[in-house]
Amino acid sequence: MTTATTTEDLGAFLAANAPADTARVLAALAAASIRLVDRIRHGSLAGALDADVGPGHDGVPQKALDVFADQTFIDGLRGAGVRGIVSEERDDPLALDEAGTLLVAIDPLDGSSNIDANVTIGTVFSVLDAPPGPVTEAAFLQAGARQRAAGIFVYGPHVSFAFTVGRGTAIAILDPDTATYRVTARAAIPEQSSEFAINVSNARRWSAPVRAYIEDLIEGDEGPRRQNFNMRWVGSMVADVYRILGRGGVYLYPEDSREGYEHGRLRLLYEASPVAFLIEQAGGAATDGFRRILEIEPKAAHERTPLIFGSKTKVERIVRYYGEGVMEIEAPLFATRGLLRR
Repeated sequence: MTTATTTEDLGAFLAANAPADTARVLAALAAASIRLVDRIRHGSLAGALDADVGPGHDGVPQKALDVFADQTFIDGLRGAGVRGIVSEERDDPLALDEAGTLLVAIDPLDGSSNIDANVTIGTVFSVLDAPPGPVTEAAFLQAGARQRAAGIFVYGPHVSFAFTVGRGTAIAILDPDTATYRVTARAAIPEQSSEFAINVSNARRWSAPVRAYIEDLIEGDEGPRRQNFNMRWVGSMVADVYRILGRGGVYLYPEDSREGYEHGRLRLLYEASPVAFLIEQAGGAATDGFRRILEIEPKAAHERTPLIFGSKTKVERIVRYYGEGVMEIEAPLFATRGLLRR
């Protein structure tokens, strides 16, 4: 991450670098995030934030903080020129402002399974042009390359806001003294890194290319890569995105053989596409193994996808594994085997 020599108020930065309608939406999202931060910082003093309060639209229980985050961002976007919203927490799109020119697709709280563990959580969002007509699911089904803006809020030891309007990826930090964001850096993902992120507990269920790639990493300096690697897995994608923006490496959440995971698990519209936009604008790459994420047009608002992103050369190598790894691997993980021994 390239650190700026001076900091700049987020509002001033947006005014200078984004169209007025986009700047207004990003500013509204930033203001709403501060209200969410206040609730998070209080932890259990604000109640049982990790309590199950009902089933989500896909059967996964909603946490109390999920519901609070969803409503907080919706309230924050009223009057910001947003015609409608798709949220992970809702079955159907929500109409906001009939005269609005933009749409927002959002995961209000990424990593909510970590609430009780006091581990980094966050928010992921995408901003799209609103086509003429009423707010329908079809209006949101746009390829990621058409995004006007995208970003993540990272609620960790400090609060970060990584965002792009298609002119690089900027990093803003929340100043707790003034409750305002200040832009502090432009992200540039390093190519050289020894870190990778994947949930190895699912290894037995991975497809052949993923198994082969991870085997080669784990063999370290005794394997074909001739280098030792370290694994990182937070369980909150936003934390891994932010780490990769600053330190490089690669993140894999691939398809696997579990029921419901055959086509990946992350949502294309409001998780994979905005992350891909951020990563590409910082010099990295994002793929589902075969296709560039930003070229995939969603067929449904809550469509799932595999997601692999990070340093460009690392992602390109994984794509080669997918391209050549059509056979099944019968050997167990950690066996001396790989698809690309060159």
